[in-house]
Amino acid sequence: MSEFEMIKASTSGDVRTITLSRPDRLNACPPQMADEIFEAIRDIGGARAVLIKGEGRAFCSGADLAARGESSLGGGEGAFQSLSRHYNPMIMALANLPVPVVSMVHGPAAGVGCSIALAADFVVAGKSGYFLQAFVNIGLVPDGGSSWMLPRLIGTAQATRMMMLGEKIHGEEAERIGLIYKCVDDEALNDEAEALATRLASAPTKALGLMKQTLRNGLQSDLGTTLAAEAAAQRIAGASKDAMEGGMAFLEKRKPQFKGQ
Repeated sequence: MSEFEMIKASTSGDVRTITLSRPDRLNACPPQMADEIFEAIRDIGGARAVLIKGEGRAFCSGADLAARGESSLGGGEGAFQSLSRHYNPMIMALANLPVPVVSMVHGPAAGVGCSIALAADFVVAGKSGYFLQAFVNIGLVPDGGSSWMLPRLIGTAQATRMMMLGEKIHGEEAERIGLIYKCVDDEALNDEAEALATRLASAPTKALGLMKQTLRNGLQSDLGTTLAAEAAAQRIAGASKDAMEGGMAFLEKRKPQFKGQ
């Protein structure tokens, strides 16, 4: 049973599932929800993959402006405090998880909901799913890491389109332009996302965590720095039990049984 009010969190096998659970508000994310997501992933126990999804008709329609605190703290200062204290720590925690993260998007992933979805390592969307940088429509600027993630995923031109024109990017187009991993029929979405999370959880997750780290750091480093980082990561991965199991399975011509160790 989940101990949270705005999300549901459970672990089945090696997969930790976090469900955004404000369906009456299209899972709009006030600071409390951001804090609960942070808490839910701060200690995932022995889980080896995380799946994030939304309850009802949406993944997440963005920040709940009525609950975000701007009015009480005063306009832009309220937004600054909400981002600094709640939303930004959540996004960093998602990005820095040492296990793979899958997000499952149906309906809108808008505003900070778009950022939550894209902070995952794999985004699987249904054909009803769409991604929207809605900030321009209310005179705000993208937040939740969108200004960092979007140009790295789809290039400056498409990122500028999303940010400045506020156009919806539906699931099929999102896959075509490289914004997400895969778009599937809505009816297949849940099974597809769960199967992917389960597959990742059975992989050598220690190595996957190191891949995440070197990938992210490599986006901001030169080739020499990245080569050194890869060598350091390989030293750790090569000493793992999973690497030993992988080598033995290769020699014995069998499927490896990884444990994330």
